[in-house]
Amino acid sequence: MDLKLSEEQKLLQDMVRDFAANEVSPKAEHIDRTGEYPKEIIAKASELGLMGVEVPTEWDGAGMDAVCYAIAIEELSVASAAVGVIVSAHNSLCVSPIAKFGTEAQKEKYLKPLAAGKMLGCLGLTEPSAGSDAAAVKTKAELKGDKWILNGTKLFITNGKEAGVSLVIARTEPDQTHRGLSAFIVPCDAKGFSLGKQEEKMGIHGSSTMELIFEDCEIPADHLLGQRGKGFNVAMYTLDGGRIGIASQAVGIARAALEASVNFAKERVQFGKPIATFQAIQWMVANMATEIDAARLLVHRAAWMKKEGMPYSPESAMAKLYAAEVAQRAVVDAVQIHGGYGYVKDYPVERYYRDAKITSIYEGTSEIQRIVIANNIFKDTLKGK
Repeated sequence: MDLKLSEEQKLLQDMVRDFAANEVSPKAEHIDRTGEYPKEIIAKASELGLMGVEVPTEWDGAGMDAVCYAIAIEELSVASAAVGVIVSAHNSLCVSPIAKFGTEAQKEKYLKPLAAGKMLGCLGLTEPSAGSDAAAVKTKAELKGDKWILNGTKLFITNGKEAGVSLVIARTEPDQTHRGLSAFIVPCDAKGFSLGKQEEKMGIHGSSTMELIFEDCEIPADHLLGQRGKGFNVAMYTLDGGRIGIASQAVGIARAALEASVNFAKERVQFGKPIATFQAIQWMVANMATEIDAARLLVHRAAWMKKEGMPYSPESAMAKLYAAEVAQRAVVDAVQIHGGYGYVKDYPVERYYRDAKITSIYEGTSEIQRIVIANNIFKDTLKGK
């Protein structure tokens, strides 16, 4: 693994950094305060190829690699964690699995508009009784003639309100657990599909978190994604890639907290000198900088392994686990460095503090990441257990 960014990766980093600074950052406070979906920003992100980063150009994607994807999500998340997760969830949780498992017809109909940003995507996996236990999905799908009929409810669905299509995991074999699940491409205008409650969240305002309801929802038989009974495999593949995106988001939030802290420490004067001269502040900043670099290296390792076609499940879990915890430590220190100013909404570190927590929860809690990592370490011992 070469730690130096390629010319393509560096050009992408510069492009997204400029876009984030000039287009996203000035609107970040408004997005957080109002909760408005940043439609114009996502439209411009589409023009830059950010809605199909890893999709080949033949399917209207940008044709870049997983490291480019990680770089893009980090840069967007420095400016706005909400924008970062909108783009991340779209790419990782809908575009990627369709690109991997979709038929030529499915790619033509759905992957092309998704990769071009003409349509937003989401993943319908989590349910009231199926969060960390993904195999406990109760949403049912029955094949009746030339249609699948779906019944059930999904919740905490990122991009659910604005999505044009949802990748849905449903149970096709009632008497089995994870082997009884299948994946489906569900257009959000399908008969029997509706939106339920929109969650009011602590942070990442501007990113909708919805309940999806399926009441005798009809989709064509050819909208099965991959093989029947292999939906759990589709979900796990999807989450492995998604963890790279959320880890990148966490690195972006942490970096924003660090940059705000450095700037504030240079300007804030106490006892006749900038607080940047105090060892207590210097040590907090040094710890933040070191941990952020370490987290980014873990993210880029997982992304590089994905790019090279190597198994990367434990590495993506490590990246998400560590990056999420780094982000939470960074925002706590950033608020502390800002003192009373860190607790008011006039300064962005208050927003970073609220945004950071979710990175240790969605797309697999930190506890689930530890299970994934430990299972890999003890896989010989646990085999057959």
